[in-house]
Formats: sequence, C-alpha cells, structure tokens
Amino acid sequence: MSLQIAPVLSALRRHRLASAIIVAEIALACAILCNAISVVASRLSLMQIPSGLAESELVDFGMFGFSSGGASAEPALNALRQIPGVRGVTVLNSLPFSGSRNQTSISTRPEDIDSGINDVARYMGPPGTLQTLGLHLVAGRDFRPDEYVGLDSSLLPSSAHSVILSHALAHKLFGGHGAVGLSVFIDKRRLTVVGVVARLVQANVTDQASTGYSMLLPVTAAGSGSFPAQYYALRTDPRQRQAVLKQAGAVLKKLDPKLVSFQAKTFSDQRADFFSRDRDLAGLLIGVCVLLLLVTALGIVGLASFWVAQRTRTIGIRRALGATRTDILTYFQTENFLIVGAGVVLGMIAAYGLNLWLMQQFEISRLPWFYLPVGAVALWLLGQLAVLAPALRAAAVPPVVATRTV
Repeated sequence: MSLQIAPVLSALRRHRLASAIIVAEIALACAILCNAISVVASRLSLMQIPSGLAESELVDFGMFGFSSGGASAEPALNALRQIPGVRGVTVLNSLPFSGSRNQTSISTRPEDIDSGINDVARYMGPPGTLQTLGLHLVAGRDFRPDEYVGLDSSLLPSSAHSVILSHALAHKLFGGHGAVGLSVFIDKRRLTVVGVVARLVQANVTDQASTGYSMLLPVTAAGSGSFPAQYYALRTDPRQRQAVLKQAGAVLKKLDPKLVSFQAKTFSDQRADFFSRDRDLAGLLIGVCVLLLLVTALGIVGLASFWVAQRTRTIGIRRALGATRTDILTYFQTENFLIVGAGVVLGMIAAYGLNLWLMQQFEISRLPWFYLPVGAVALWLLGQLAVLAPALRAAAVPPVVATRTV
C-alpha cells in the first residue's frame, strides 16, 4: 500500500500539543547541541596549538618576589648550566602558557600606533634564548651581542633597536613581503626586524586568530633581575627532565632562600595546567550534550510508544485492509521524520540566535555554518533510531486486532 504524507500530517494535526512539545524539545536540543559542539571543538583545537618551543625538552621555573630585588640573573644562569643534563638556560619576563600578560601594540608607521595590532606578546630574554627555547628561525638572524640592552625604570628595554617577530605577526604586518630589515614601531619607538621565527605563541592563549602574534626583544641577563616576575627555562635531555627539575629547584633555593613564590614544572605540565579549565569546560559540555540527546531520545520514544498504544486498533484495521508491516513501520518513521524536521528547522534558527547572544556576552567565536547541517543530521538519525522500537511494535500488530470489540 502506497503511503502518502497527507495522512501523516492529518494525524499530527489531531495531536498538536504532543507534537509541539517534541518539536520544541528538538529545537532546543539542536540550538544547544550546535553551539556546544562548536565551543568544544574550538577549545580542543586551541589545546593542541603548537607553541613553537621544544616542549618535550623544557623545564621552567616561575619565580616571583626575589629578595635580591634588581640583582643580576647571571649567577643563577651560571649555576643552572652546571646541572648534568642541561643543554641550555635562559631567563625571560614570561613564557608561553604561563598566563602572564606583557603585551603592547605594534605598527609599521609611528602615526598608526593607536590603530596598529594590539595585544602583541612582548618577550624579553638574554643571549641564547632562541637556542634554549628551540625557536626556529625562518628568516634573518639571532640578535648580535651588541644589541642586548638593560631595562629602564619602567622595566622595558627602551634603548633596544632590534626585534625578532613571530611569522604570524610578520605576515600580519607585512603580508607576503619579507619583514627582515624593515621597521616596526612600539610606543612610537622604531625597531628593526632582524629575524623571524616560525612560531611563538602568547603567554595567555585565548584564540586561534591572534595567539601567534609575538615578538622577542634583546635584554641582558644582568638587567633581567629587575623583572617583577622571572621565568627560568632549561633545555634538557628529555630522559633527565625530572632529575633536572629537582636539582634546579635546589640550586635556585640556595641562591635565594627568601623567594616569595616558586613554581617548578616541565613545560608539558605547564601546558596541561594552563588548559585545565578548557578540558573541564569541554568535558562538561560533552556531558550536557549526551544528557540532552538522551532526554530528547526518551521523549521521542515516549511519544511514539503512547501513539502506538492509542492507535493499536487503527493499526489492526489497516493491516486487515492490506497494509504490510513495512507500510506501518514506514508510516511511523515518516511521522517522526517530519516532527524532527520541524524541530531541526526551528533549532537551526535558534542556534544562530543563541550564538549571536553568546558572542555578545562571552566573546566566543561565530558558529561555523557547517555545524548546523551536522547537528540536523545527528538529530534526524537519533530520531529515527529512537522511534524504531515503537515502530517495530506497531508493525507487529496482527490484523485480528481489528475484529476485537473495545
């Protein structure tokens, strides 16, 4: 028996309230599901972002509140170099994934500084920083010894004349043109680009678009003791990282027993700690999505089971008139497909509206368009699977039911 859409729509009109409730539930699920999956995907993608550093070989120490105030960092660097397994040592004002913020604006013309690129990470380090961190030069050179300067009273290398840019920042400033030898302006001070590294992410990674906008300035180790916060980075034999971590901590404690705060970890642990909230958020949203899908599936199953119970005699009559089990099964699947379809259409509109609101309130990224059809297909498949068991029970109703008296 050929099944038409008209009888299905006619039946749904007789059950408007129940149908409307399921449609609303599916629309809500679609709106939340699309946005939640988008947030989870962006968080997971951000957690995998490469830093540009030799992460598997690095250990670092965040030291705050030196009792020696503006003392030189050279004694600490020299002592750390003597530890077995250490291949390089440096000290910086910040490190990727440390969460500290030392940022500035940069432009290619002094008059454009206010409209230049904002929130560019500013790293400052002594000779050997590139080699210790494992940064890869793709153009230009490292700083020369005569280019390293001390810090002024504002804790900035105001007399610096050279800068190394990340590739992302160089491309943003100069497009496809080579950046080496060109000038950039920071606080209306002119600096010459002497090198470009393949990648150097910011200390406080927040999004994919600008997280690679970073620069490195040349600062002598003698002046770096004036930083309000210092990060010692040690490049080690990967097999000796834990041993180096313990020995380096003892060395630094001995040099300055009155450290206010002292944090020591492998760089891998630093990355994991930095993204711990993102992992928790992703796990929470995945749990919400699973629960929402489960509730939606149970709602579809419950409604379909209720309708099968109500229509048992009608189904028996149709079977007696020649309808096959396949016809009955197809009827319920078609009915559910139309209900889910209506919910998905409304849900995609709601998903877009919800995303606009989230963008305004929490500054999340725009929902990629392809998440809408993905969410729609997922809910359609869920709906068809959820209605399958009640539909099979309906298809199993024998024609003899039509002859029974109520």
